[in-house]
Amino acid sequence: MAVALVASLVPALSVAAHDTESGWDYEQFCCNGDNHSGDCQMIATKNVRVTKGGYEIFLRPGDHRLVTRPHNFSLPQSEARRSQDEEYHLCLYPTEDTLRCFYAPDMGF
Repeated sequence: MAVALVASLVPALSVAAHDTESGWDYEQFCCNGDNHSGDCQMIATKNVRVTKGGYEIFLRPGDHRLVTRPHNFSLPQSEARRSQDEEYHLCLYPTEDTLRCFYAPDMGF
């Protein structure tokens, strides 16, 4: 019976709880949950504006699974983490009001 229980859990454990859709892992500090219920996910390029000192991120409901109202976040470039798939990713934790981690593609500078 115990072997069957362990065997049934193996497929669930083979996918890391902090995977991106393209297969790399969010840092554990950043993400709580999984691909369907977690607080990290890819966001569209249209939601990000690169500024002289960093980034402005604009979110509306539907842009991120946790967002229920409009948000504007500003982040210095030094606080952005490097995205490994050339997409923007955002982690909101513990609430939608707190930008915990932001991943940006390499800007080439």
